[in-house]
Amino acid sequence: MTSVVFVHGTGVRAKSYEKSFARVVNGLGRVRAEVRVVRCLWGEEHGASLGLDGASVPVRSKNRGVGGGELLDEDDPLAVWALLEVDPLAELREFAEAARARRGGGARTGFAPGRQDPWHTIADRVRGLSLAGVSGGGESLAGMSGGVEGASGGGESLAEVPGGGGGGGSPAELVSDLAPHLGPAAGRVAHEISRTLGGTPPADGIEAIAARAVYALAVQRAEGPDGAGEPLPVDGADRDAVVGALTDQLGGTDRGGFAARAAKGVAVRALNSYLSPLSSLAHSFRSGITRGSVPAGGDILRYQARGAGVRAAIRAAVREAVDSGHGPVVLLAHSLGGIACVDLLAEPDPPAGVELLVTVGSQAPFLYELDALTALRRGEPLPAAFPRWINVYDEHDLLGFVGAKVFPGRVTDLRVDTRQPFPRAHTSYFAHRRLYELLAPELP
Repeated sequence: MTSVVFVHGTGVRAKSYEKSFARVVNGLGRVRAEVRVVRCLWGEEHGASLGLDGASVPVRSKNRGVGGGELLDEDDPLAVWALLEVDPLAELREFAEAARARRGGGARTGFAPGRQDPWHTIADRVRGLSLAGVSGGGESLAGMSGGVEGASGGGESLAEVPGGGGGGGSPAELVSDLAPHLGPAAGRVAHEISRTLGGTPPADGIEAIAARAVYALAVQRAEGPDGAGEPLPVDGADRDAVVGALTDQLGGTDRGGFAARAAKGVAVRALNSYLSPLSSLAHSFRSGITRGSVPAGGDILRYQARGAGVRAAIRAAVREAVDSGHGPVVLLAHSLGGIACVDLLAEPDPPAGVELLVTVGSQAPFLYELDALTALRRGEPLPAAFPRWINVYDEHDLLGFVGAKVFPGRVTDLRVDTRQPFPRAHTSYFAHRRLYELLAPELP
C-alpha cells in the first residue's frame, strides 16, 4: 500500500484544504483504490496573516484611474472565460448593445397586444434553469475501498471525507458546489435579459450566452463576496458539461466551443478595471483587495523568510506516514508546497522513506533558475539521494513551470490541459480526471 502525503500550496487554509483533499482522495481512489492519502495542512500555523490588522495599508483619499492595456484575442474561447471571471455579465451586455444597435434610434419595436415579448419568455426559461440534468458519472465515496489517514496518525474511511461525492474530475462535485447558487444567478441573468433586451428585435445566440453568464455568476457566488473564498478547482471539461446542459435547457445548440462575442473594448475595460494597480476601482477597494490577497501572496513572501516551519510540517507528515507502516511514501505537492518539498528533499538530512515527489503547478524549477531556492543553489545538481521527481504542468497556468531541461535526467514533466484560463488553471489540477490517470502507473 502506498501513502500519498498531500501538501497544499499558497493561500490555502483548513476549509479549502479539506475540499482539495477530498478531490485528491476521490481522484486517486478511482485509479488506485489501495492508496492511502495523508494530510499535510501547513497553512493554518505557518501561513501569512496581517498581524497588525492591516495597519500598513494606506487610506485612499482621492480616486484616480488610468486606462490602457493590451487587447485580448477575441477568437480564443479562454479569453472570454477570462473576461467572464471578471464580469460574468459582460458578454450579455455586449449582445444587448448589438441588439439595440440593430433596432436603431427609432421607437421600440413593440409586439401585438396580448402577446408576451419573446425576450421575457427567454428570461422565464432562464429563471427555470436546473442542474438536475447534469450527469457527473461520479461514484459514491462509500463505494471505494481506499483509505485516508490524517497526519496525526488517525485513519478515516473514504466515506468520511468532507465534500465527498464524485470529485477528481467529475461534474458531480462542480454541480454540488454550484447548486445553492444557481437560482440567484439565473434570476440575475433573467433580470438583465428583460431589462436590456425587452422590445428589441429577436436575435439568435442568446441561449449559450445566457448559460455562460449564469454559470459564471454561480461560480462567483460560490467563491464568496469579492472573491474572498478559495477559487473552485474546476476542470474545463466539467465546466463545458454544465454550461452545455444549461444551454440545452434553454433550447440552444452551442455545445462545442464558441467564438468570443464580447467586443475587445469591453474586455479591455473590464480587465483593466480589475487588474490595473492604478485603476480607480483598485484604489477604492485597496484594503479589501490587500486583505484578500494576503493568504496567496503573503504565504510566498513569508515562506521565503520563515520557511522552516512549513518544511518541518512536511517532515512530520512524512514521518507519520512512514511510522504507520503503509508502504512507500509519495509527496504530492501543489504550487508553493512543491517548492517547500524540493527544498526539504535537497537538505543535507532529508526525511527518509520518500520514494516519489510529484509537484503540480509548481515554481520550483523557476526558482532554481533564479537561484532562489533555500537548499539548492543554481548550478548545483540535485543530491544523489533525491527521489524520483514527476512535475505536472498546464500550459495555461502561468505559475506552472517545467523541470526536465533544468534538471536533465532527474525530472519527468507531464503536461495536462484543464481547459481553463489563468488564474483558474492554477487551481484546477485536482479536479482534472486526466491527472490521476497519468499518476496511476507512476505511483509505487
